[in-house]
Amino acid sequence: MSEEETGGRVFFSNIKRSLEEEDEIVLVSVGVDIGSSTSHLVFSRLVMERLDNRYIVSERVVLHESDVLLTPYADNESIDGAALGAFIQAQYDKVGITPEKIDTGALILTGVAVRRSNARVVGELFAKEAGKFVSVSAGDALETTLAAYGSGAAALSIRLNKTVMNIDIGGGTTKIAVCHAGEVVDITALDVGARIVAFDQEGRVCRLEEAAKSLAKECDFEILWGEPIKPADRLRLVQRMAQKIVEVAQPTSLSGLTRSLLRLDPLRHEHAAQVLTFSGGVSEYIYDRQSAHYNDLGPELAQQILLALENQWPQMELQTPEQGIRATVVGASQYTVQVSGSTIFVEPKGTLPLRNVPVIAPKLDLMDEELQSDEIAQEIQRALKRLDLLQSDSPVALCYKWGGSATFKRLDDFCKGVAKGFEASIAKGLPLMLIGEADCAGLIGIHCQEETRVGVPVISVDGVTLSELDFVDIGEMLETSGAVPVVIKSLVFPVTSGLGKTGFQPT
Repeated sequence: MSEEETGGRVFFSNIKRSLEEEDEIVLVSVGVDIGSSTSHLVFSRLVMERLDNRYIVSERVVLHESDVLLTPYADNESIDGAALGAFIQAQYDKVGITPEKIDTGALILTGVAVRRSNARVVGELFAKEAGKFVSVSAGDALETTLAAYGSGAAALSIRLNKTVMNIDIGGGTTKIAVCHAGEVVDITALDVGARIVAFDQEGRVCRLEEAAKSLAKECDFEILWGEPIKPADRLRLVQRMAQKIVEVAQPTSLSGLTRSLLRLDPLRHEHAAQVLTFSGGVSEYIYDRQSAHYNDLGPELAQQILLALENQWPQMELQTPEQGIRATVVGASQYTVQVSGSTIFVEPKGTLPLRNVPVIAPKLDLMDEELQSDEIAQEIQRALKRLDLLQSDSPVALCYKWGGSATFKRLDDFCKGVAKGFEASIAKGLPLMLIGEADCAGLIGIHCQEETRVGVPVISVDGVTLSELDFVDIGEMLETSGAVPVVIKSLVFPVTSGLGKTGFQPT
């Protein structure tokens, strides 16, 4: 979706509808997931209805789910743009939609697709639609979080009223997320996946990651490029891979090699997992939704995972999530519009507009009479780290819920905590963006600039409801009201298992 200002209203450019006047809007969206091992697209139709001062998705219909493509490479790490472009064009042709007819979308890059040269190749394929898309380069932390929400594990933790652990096993990595009361509360990831070793049609090794070499060495054999692996060695390798995944998931001390395989900090195990779900490509074999082999370790790894659970974690309850291989992003984008409250602070005014700003929503207890600046800073940093935004070169918006009185001391403690939590972005000169619900944004913005002296542009807005994994556009201030229009873009995840096919059918 792009925007153009006509008569002070926000319009969808493709259909010329005013968000401020219509009660229902229909959008065509596409979700694109480009990963190290696989790539796929999902086309959807979103029906959006007005709810108070914002729009929500009332209906989501899948128009087409692409086959899952083994991500094509020109060499070992460079994505073949021509082959990927041909696949993407073929999917548009199948559904009968041209890029010009797409209103909105989400482009998610993971694994080696995030690397600068690959991101540029993929970006060129979607250059014409760049203004419509939420584009996310997902590192390990964000990919783990997206998989937990996309698989339905987070929602399952609410329905069952239990702590759910989701293990997303892909081609290059395994991502583990602990979900409690609908939220992701703990994450980790490790270098174990179905394609850390891959084979050609004759069974010879044609892809070999360092993690596979280390695991093989621990099993007292060596994997050689261009050579087959003996069946007995292959079995020992896959058994060791499964053991490492279960070891990381359990509240046990980790061996030296296991720690070296971690891509994130180990799980804190503050919430004991009661239910286990799997997503990612290997989950298709775990839940017996796929039987074909694709010259990697997927089927064998799935079998050994189940055996390892039976032997090492027999008390764990296994459930089937809503989505498997398509968990990272099965939706596209949901656009909602709100108008901010009147007690806002923007300085300097020329800082706006800002587009596609990611949102963090740390758990901040702002009801206590005495606020703890250090705790506020720690929660902000934890949220930034969870979404791979700690070293972001672009602004990040803090969503908070103010509680209690707005005394000088409480404002001062809050603003000091915010400044400390965002110290890395402030050091880069990036704007400080604060978005809350209660009518105190003006006071907070003034305090950040004049008392805390953050030394960067400050945008403090209230009267807006946001959540983590949202992205926001904030337009220029409306002269008539002093408010600003806020466009909210949310990744849309499935709520039922009936959202199209789930089979892994590489093209």
